[in-house]
Amino acid sequence: MTSDTSASFRSPIFALASEYIDQLGQMWAVEATSMGLSINQDRLDDLSLESMEKFATYQRGVLKRLIEIEPIDEIDRISQAVMRERLETRLALHESREAYVTFGAIVSPSNSMRQAFELMPKEGELALSNIEKRLLDIPRSLRSWRSRLEAVNKEGHKTARRQILLVSEQLRTTSQGGYQSFVKGFSDAPALIAAAKVAESGALEMADWMREYLAPLSATEDAVGKERYELWAKNFTGSDVDLLATYQWGVEDLQRITTRAKEVGERILPGASSLQEVAEFCESDSLHQIKGEENLLKALKDFTEAAVDSLDGKYFDVDPRIRFCDARLAPEGAAAAPYYMDPSEDLSRPGTTWYPTLGHSTFNFWHIASTWYHEAVPGHHLQIATAILEKDRLSRFQRTDAWTSGYGEGWALYAERFMDEIGGFEDPRFELGYLSGQALRAARVVVDIGMHLKLPNFTGGTWDAESAVNLLVEQAMVDREYATSEVDRYLSWPGQAISYKVGERVWLEVRDEAKKRLGAKFDIKNFHSYALRIGPMGLDALREEIGKYQG
Repeated sequence: MTSDTSASFRSPIFALASEYIDQLGQMWAVEATSMGLSINQDRLDDLSLESMEKFATYQRGVLKRLIEIEPIDEIDRISQAVMRERLETRLALHESREAYVTFGAIVSPSNSMRQAFELMPKEGELALSNIEKRLLDIPRSLRSWRSRLEAVNKEGHKTARRQILLVSEQLRTTSQGGYQSFVKGFSDAPALIAAAKVAESGALEMADWMREYLAPLSATEDAVGKERYELWAKNFTGSDVDLLATYQWGVEDLQRITTRAKEVGERILPGASSLQEVAEFCESDSLHQIKGEENLLKALKDFTEAAVDSLDGKYFDVDPRIRFCDARLAPEGAAAAPYYMDPSEDLSRPGTTWYPTLGHSTFNFWHIASTWYHEAVPGHHLQIATAILEKDRLSRFQRTDAWTSGYGEGWALYAERFMDEIGGFEDPRFELGYLSGQALRAARVVVDIGMHLKLPNFTGGTWDAESAVNLLVEQAMVDREYATSEVDRYLSWPGQAISYKVGERVWLEVRDEAKKRLGAKFDIKNFHSYALRIGPMGLDALREEIGKYQG
């Protein structure tokens, strides 16, 4: 396929970027659903190693062509640099097999295909037919993943046993009526129910194989070590991170946050013996308590709408097309943390926040408020949806497939920090919830690097899952169930956990540098507009591009 340089594209680089996204959607059906494309909605992916290598070959060809194109201007130069860095990083993960050996409860092929169903249209004959066919395709797609796992295992690349057992248990949970429950939410058609049962049988087959065959062949060691960790840290930040210096900075940042949290905790519950005691008081207190799932969803949507109303025109420019951000309950078996999913490319599907209830029916907003600034507005929703609108400035690759965690999660954590700066947490309980989130992200830096590099912990031993959970409970003010889920996540996703705080630090630094450089000319709304419209990129590139901001 050759790049289309017709008038429909501003340059050959933009044409190549669009071609790449088209091919991505053609080859990967779940990606097509995620991006809101209408193609391949009646099937799932071939996840075999042969299929991965076929796409990697295409990526190498695109990369070669991309490098050979001369940018026509600054917009083109940025687009080329962003796409090149992402393709090179992804190919490194393919060639090292890290992309296939590292998975867990948050990110895995089985989790991705389960979430794809939540994003599919559910009204009309075609939509229901697509869902039925895709459900029936689950056993085949899972078997192709199984073949890939067998292949990389024979090459000597082994997944940690903890992660295999966690994903196996997720699949087992799904097999116990998960897809039938999904179908019954919008249809009682016998054919769909039957297809859901086929899907569940495929999930159970995969769960049993992972537990009985793959787990005994797996790595007993959770840690990935320095070399593998550096590869993942580069993927998630777009920067070469000094791991030991970052670890020490994380320790100091956690101490700073904890000191402030203790001061706030004393205002809420004078004389409390620990932050954990204050958090338990806030959780049980009726002041910000919400009962029932529907009331929770209404509160989340209302909270986001209020944030848009208060910020638009003063600190941000919120395009009318993206003012609405939906809120839904995460499917059963999801991990413990809330998350955000992008709007479709054409905005027909809005950006959506997802809240995992974990079986609870009563919720407390004291710790949810800052999280929803992070997930919705001014966090992920405002950032990602704004980029999708920027068709003149950003290539299709930048708008839909250039996500870099340090940039994205760093912005979302900066969004929480900014709301604190402008007085968004006047209620001390909300402030403690914010500080709990800040402490969690700082603790992530400590325990993620600490566990994977086997550094000394604070009690004389070496960082491991148990000591990491204890730190999150004691200093990040989360309950033990959530802390355990978080640590499982870090062990399955090396380098991702540090991207929040590392990214936030860069966002704060580039903003402060711009303030210093521009003086009285600096305008926070204009800065935010520029920063969001520039699109996703690695942190090294972000420093360079924001350094050119002239107000």
